[in-house]
Amino acid sequence: MRDLFYDLVRRNGMPVAIYLMLAVTLWVFILIVLPQLTMFDYSFRLNLPPGKVGGPEDVYTVEQYAYLFQGSGGAGNINTLDLGILFKTLFSAVFVTVFDLLICYPVAFVLAKSSTGAKARLLVLALIVPYWINEILRAFAFRILFGSTGVINEFGMGLGLWDNPVDFIRADVALYAGLAYAYILLMIFPLYNAIESLDRNQIEAARDMGASWWQVHAKVVIPYAKPGIASGMTMVFMLTSGALAAPQILGGPSNLWFTQLVYQWFNSGGNWPRGSAYAMILLFVCIALVLLTMRIFKVSIGEIKR
Repeated sequence: MRDLFYDLVRRNGMPVAIYLMLAVTLWVFILIVLPQLTMFDYSFRLNLPPGKVGGPEDVYTVEQYAYLFQGSGGAGNINTLDLGILFKTLFSAVFVTVFDLLICYPVAFVLAKSSTGAKARLLVLALIVPYWINEILRAFAFRILFGSTGVINEFGMGLGLWDNPVDFIRADVALYAGLAYAYILLMIFPLYNAIESLDRNQIEAARDMGASWWQVHAKVVIPYAKPGIASGMTMVFMLTSGALAAPQILGGPSNLWFTQLVYQWFNSGGNWPRGSAYAMILLFVCIALVLLTMRIFKVSIGEIKR
């Protein structure tokens, strides 16, 4: 921290350095640390009426966490419904993350190595402009697109690919497509930044030595771009697993996202301690999965921050 402060002073001067340090500290503490600590404390409380808060009944307990595993039946029971929703949410988030990676890697490579100057800037602008539209409006656009009378069904039936409208909403196709589209830029730009810094001569040298196009990517580009891949996958996975608007709009009638359970406990259920516990469980599980993935692929936090 001291080295960072001295570096800021050297680059920007003392007043700017002090302002930046204070602004970042307040941002991290007030908007990240303090709310998380408050929610963590709430998660170990009982759901008491306001008049009993702070009284003898207001004690710390793990009841809210136990409910996720046992439900209302107590010890010996398994809350298969909520646990199933949690696992489905995590699996779906992994699927969307991998899907985005497969789509974005070729795009990022073309942007970084095959496009230069005005052409590259035009492609970047074409990627950004659609995101000037509000996320809610984009989600409703996908619902219309994948609806029973939407463009895709009309186009498919017009070509004779299927006779009756396909229920893309109930099959979660619309949800996965909407989530993949919602966070696709968060995958493209870390990949683009990583691949762009790769010396083009390394690619040419590998090709001159007889490496196939697949071998060039497998042996040269992908290992070099691992920090960018890890960064993009982390952001897409965390935001997908914590999404609420898209599952609410694009999810089928029998499909629930774990964040919807959190929302229900906070609002319609009126049980803030249980909602806090569910939110903390989702946070801890997601962080654990991200750290495990980083360990498997041998990527450190220091590499990602670059």
